[in-house]
Order: sequence, then structure tokens, then C-alpha cells
Amino acid sequence: MALDVQLQDEARFLKSWLDRPLITGAVSPSGKQLARTMARYVDVTVPGPVIELGPGTGPVTEALIRHGVAEERLILIEFNPDFCRLLQKRFPKATVIEGDAYRLQAALGPMVERAAALVSSLPLFTRPESQRLALLHGSFDLMHPGAPFIQFTYATVSPIPLRNRDFDAEVSPRVWLNLPPARVWVYRKGENA
Repeated sequence: MALDVQLQDEARFLKSWLDRPLITGAVSPSGKQLARTMARYVDVTVPGPVIELGPGTGPVTEALIRHGVAEERLILIEFNPDFCRLLQKRFPKATVIEGDAYRLQAALGPMVERAAALVSSLPLFTRPESQRLALLHGSFDLMHPGAPFIQFTYATVSPIPLRNRDFDAEVSPRVWLNLPPARVWVYRKGENA
């Protein structure tokens, strides 16, 4: 990504964060190393769409494509209408939906094919635990068994509560080459769930 485009994206994100901090959740787009770390958890051989929640200006989207996910397989759900227009320009073969990721089924409509993965850059800690768990379980209902729900966080703890869980969770090492440093959590529906 050219430096001028990167600076423009930084400015867009900062403005969006200043306007609505609980919706945007970050003051800058995800760094390349964090985006690559998230994309690595997607198995490109599993059929079906890859759903991205809160793609913003598209750094994780770009990493998913570089990882081998065909642009046509991407469904991008973004709340910010300005980011939606930008995503449609940058990724014309992807499906861009302006909608609320916490109302995932309503935003997507009926899905014929199960998703291969769900990749989220949502600021989950701005929502109550019950909404976070509802989002996770609703996502599991849309995906192939064992498919990953991939989420990054700046926090040191899981954004999805781990007590009394009926899902498996793993965490990446801290991604230091991101501002601020972040971790990637991956959740999968448990074998007995």
C-alpha cells in the first residue's frame, strides 16, 4: 500500500474513531503483521465464503486475499457507510454489506453455503458479555463445523469470556509490530457443543 494511501486511511480511521469511538474501536487500521496473523488462521481449502466483520479500510481483507482467499469469496460487513464505499472501490469482487455485525443473520440474509471462516476486527469489549457470546454462537451456526471465528484484541485477556465455555480457544503470541501491540484469538465450536 502506498504511503499516501496509508496516511489517508490513518486519517479516515482517526476521524471515524473521534466521531464514534465505541463503534470504530481503533484509532488506526490494523498493521500488516496483525492482518497477516489473522489471515493465517483461515484454511483456504475449506469451501464457502469468508465473512469479515468490521473490515474498516481493508488491511485484513487485503491480507486474506494475499493469503489465497479469492476476493469473490469475501463477504465484508461494515457499519460505517464511508468505509463501505471505500471497500467497494478497493475490493469490487467482494460482497460489501453495510450493516450491524451484532445482527449478523439480518445483515447477511439467508445463506445457502456454510462459511469457511469468520474474521472479526470488532471492538468486542465495548459490548456486554451476552452480546459477545451471542455473536460467537450465531457465527458458529453459519460456519462449517470446526471453522474458526478469528478475533484480534489489544487486551491481554480473551474478548470472549472463557469461563463455562462450550467452545475451544487458542491465542497467538503478541503481535509487537502493531500499534498498539495485539493478540489474535481463535474460537471453534467445541466437539461436544
